[in-house]
Amino acid sequence: MSVLTILEFPDPRLRTQAAPVTAFDAELKQFVADMFETMYDANGVGLAATQVNVHKRVLVADMSEERNQPLALVNAEIIGKEGTQVYQEGCLSFPGIYADVTRALKVTVKAQDVEGKAFTMEAEGPLAVCIQHELDHLAGKVFVDYLSPLKRNMLLKRMEKQRKQAASA
Repeated sequence: MSVLTILEFPDPRLRTQAAPVTAFDAELKQFVADMFETMYDANGVGLAATQVNVHKRVLVADMSEERNQPLALVNAEIIGKEGTQVYQEGCLSFPGIYADVTRALKVTVKAQDVEGKAFTMEAEGPLAVCIQHELDHLAGKVFVDYLSPLKRNMLLKRMEKQRKQAASA
């Protein structure tokens, strides 16, 4: 397994639409394992393939404190939404940036596992937010797209300032 490089905004590759996975092979299994290792190494709770410059419909998540409930979704799509919630989101492609985003409270997702087996699942609360966030990445969308232009510009300026401080340290 290896830790992959996470793209950071405003890298234009984050806007790429991911293509469906068609080969459920050893390469896919290795890629998913690498995605988990990368997500855990970066202390994240979710990661989309787009964020590591692989434009396939793959996402991983683990919302557990113990980091022992890995979830891999291949070719996932939301087939149902209920309610709304406001949740403070962060993103590995936006280090140190957090903002409140309104999303569905509960989602029903149709996906495949790394073997290609189809399944449907329901997610609620933080896991529902995570899945919606990562699916957005696969569609070329990032969480700051949900913010007002003013709020988005403030956050992006803060991120740029943090980058400059880190570079000069």
